[in-house]
Amino acid sequence: MSFPILRSMLLAGPALLLAACATQTANTAALPPISLPVVAETAAALVESGNFTADQLYRAIIGELSAQRGELERAAEAYFELAMETRDAGIVARAVQFASAIGDRRRLLELSPLWSEAAPEQPEPHVLLAFQLLETGRPSEALAQMEQVLETGGSFEFSILAAATARLDEAERDDLIARLRSLVERFPGNRSARIALVQLLAQNRAFDAALAEFGQLGQDEQRPPDLIQLEAQLQQSAEHPEQAAAVLQAGLERFPEDRELRLAYARILLQQRELAEARQQFAIMLEQAPGDRETLLSAGLLDLEMEDYPSAIGIFEQMLSMRQDEDESHFYLGYANEQLGELETAIEHFRQVRQGVENFLPAQQQATVLAVQLGRFNEAHDWLMQLSRGSSRMEIRFISMEASILLQQGHATRALELLDRSLKRYPNHVELLFAQVLAHDAIGDMASAEADLQQIIRLQPENARALNHLGYMLADRSERYEEALALIERAIAVEPDDPAIIDSLGWAQYKLGMLDEALANLQRAYAAFPDDEVAAHLGEVLWMLGRQGEAEQIWAEALARDPASEHVLPTMERLKGRP
Repeated sequence: MSFPILRSMLLAGPALLLAACATQTANTAALPPISLPVVAETAAALVESGNFTADQLYRAIIGELSAQRGELERAAEAYFELAMETRDAGIVARAVQFASAIGDRRRLLELSPLWSEAAPEQPEPHVLLAFQLLETGRPSEALAQMEQVLETGGSFEFSILAAATARLDEAERDDLIARLRSLVERFPGNRSARIALVQLLAQNRAFDAALAEFGQLGQDEQRPPDLIQLEAQLQQSAEHPEQAAAVLQAGLERFPEDRELRLAYARILLQQRELAEARQQFAIMLEQAPGDRETLLSAGLLDLEMEDYPSAIGIFEQMLSMRQDEDESHFYLGYANEQLGELETAIEHFRQVRQGVENFLPAQQQATVLAVQLGRFNEAHDWLMQLSRGSSRMEIRFISMEASILLQQGHATRALELLDRSLKRYPNHVELLFAQVLAHDAIGDMASAEADLQQIIRLQPENARALNHLGYMLADRSERYEEALALIERAIAVEPDDPAIIDSLGWAQYKLGMLDEALANLQRAYAAFPDDEVAAHLGEVLWMLGRQGEAEQIWAEALARDPASEHVLPTMERLKGRP
């Protein structure tokens, strides 16, 4: 049994920090408490300006009184209409406050450019407009507003720009990079703008240039954890894993409690196959947060990878006691106990993996394998039938699985008995017929296998798998080559790009003496699927064409992958007279 122990959960570090290292919202200053003095002050300001009609003054007062009563929607509507009418900076600012308070994005989109026009010397309108432009997918226009923020003495978290540029094409991003470079030159002390430049360069895969810009951010001791992690990811993306690990290791000396840094460091160690060192990092994280689910799971998986099964069992039993990831814990406990030879315990854990989770079917399959190994045939079958009770679809799937396991474990007669009983209950079921084909193949009963395949083809004339299986069987184990070729051509008409069928086609053509056609198809099959059986076929055709050196090269490649190949070695022995 195998499984992807260093799966994406364990290896995949956080995505490259191309989004903001810090976040900022577009909310304007909080609304001041609404009271009668505020209303009076607002009215006085409007009267003093002399630019408002009595009706507008009245509506402004009504808006403030509405806010006093908690009717923010009504206040927002009143001020929005006033802002559109007067275009006065103060009124627009108040309208923005109310729209922001109730989260009215539609009004904010209309008010943002109006405010920017009414008060170009103030940074706040440009901040708001920049955010609105970013949210609507207009990063180039947003960058112009960000620049205005700096021009008017304000500040902006430029690194959020990268979150809006991830889907741009390279040319569009190049334009933004050039503009950011210019801005950084004008405002060299603005770290946020330089970080944004680093992020955009990284998005364009210009990692060395990104690292050069990153180096302008200051000394290592001034960098917070998020920038340490960004530098490490840049180093890793630039294919400098040792430097990435060194950056994180140094960062952990300054920030030993930072879990994200330690997790990133552990993942790099895993990628470099420094498993013991990675396990040490997970041990530290477990000391810092003993019940952390992700750390426990990662540490347990790493123990399995390192074949430290007792330690893995301890971790997954702890997770069970905490009621954390119970199905995964049972699955990995099954695997660990199996490796220790505790097959009864392994079966018990595998069978506790519940339906509906990812590992349910692999767990039941492995429980059945172990039960068959222990000779508990009836119990294994009864358990599967109990699980599938009420679902004929699952029952058929389990029967096919059980038959396959019986064949793999050398119990072909039991497999045939199981399938014979099952086909009486589900006559002419194609999945069961195919399972029976494989059982007949296993005992060398070609006639029965052919009968089952012909029945499948009668039921499903375009079943490419059955057409190919029968065609290949006839080409490989009989002299009915013309019939084989016809069947395989029907299969390839249904699945023209299937390398297994292309291999069968080439093999049938070879048997018919069509060497050039056979060579072309076998080369195509091998390019798509270089397994040892295709290699044996391709090598044989090359050999028969007098291209023995090429044949031996193909066979050598296959034997490097599988030194005991049951296809290549017999072919070499037959053609060369020696293995």
